[in-house]
Amino acid sequence: MTTVAFQLNWEPNGFQAPYFLARDRGFYDEEGLEVQFVEGHGSPFAAEQTARGRSDLGLAGGSAVLSVQSEGFDPLAVAAVTQKTPAAVYTLRDVFGEPLERPGQLAGRTVAPSATKTRILTAQLLENEGIREDVELLPVDPNTHHRVQHQLLDGEVDAAVGVVTNGTELEWEHDHAADELHIGSYLDIYGMTIVANHELVTDDPGAVRAFLRATARGWAAATNDPNAAVDALVARNATLERRREIERLKFRRAAEDLQFADHVRQAGWGNQDGERWRTLAGTLAETDLLDGPVDPDAAWTNEYLGASTDAIGDYAARIDR
Repeated sequence: MTTVAFQLNWEPNGFQAPYFLARDRGFYDEEGLEVQFVEGHGSPFAAEQTARGRSDLGLAGGSAVLSVQSEGFDPLAVAAVTQKTPAAVYTLRDVFGEPLERPGQLAGRTVAPSATKTRILTAQLLENEGIREDVELLPVDPNTHHRVQHQLLDGEVDAAVGVVTNGTELEWEHDHAADELHIGSYLDIYGMTIVANHELVTDDPGAVRAFLRATARGWAAATNDPNAAVDALVARNATLERRREIERLKFRRAAEDLQFADHVRQAGWGNQDGERWRTLAGTLAETDLLDGPVDPDAAWTNEYLGASTDAIGDYAARIDR
């Protein structure tokens, strides 16, 4: 068995359920892999840890991959997991004063982001809408990403930035009407990607291919049986039992709204488009969100996907859509 460390972008949650299901069903074992899951502290952290060789593979957003590259690191995206970012601006209607339906309503408001990646994407959104200077976009609180929810509940800020379902979660737990503005509906950029360090792809490219095959199977199995996916997640972290419904909702949003698209139907699971990477790099550069130059064409590759593999090339036929 080959042992690989897989750096998650955050603590286990519904968005990551397919990876735990792949492990529980033995998909990684069948590929000769023992996958060690490592909890994370955000996409930039996962991308940097992987680039440094402190993990073999990682889970990081596309914008974080380029942001980290601009700092001198070289994470390599070997698969696009979700075609849209899960980032979302959310608010409580009694705090915001009206339903949040479009980005322009954020002008004159104070917005608190939960993580570096979501702050980057929010800045892009506001810049594209021409209201970046009209919104007080707060720095990321270094203590805990949950603090923005408390700030919103207390009325200290007008809106918060996290991921899809964060608003729904507050609505369910605190009985306040909530609204979510999905950033992926306005920015045509990749959401989560699987990144690898260059030592692994050079020394053991077969392990990368094996991991992607097993992971594609995990995504298909989870999409067809979300309850089993959440069971696998809860088995990893029993404290999520009380949040089972919200974690199931997270995964369903990821599978139905973020992961599957026409490009996946045509090109297969994980396939990436260079033009989208170049567009993302241009947008980040224009909004001064990079610390240095980047080469978007060096940030990704489809070389290890193996489109002829059923789990990848015929992914659309494997899921119940």
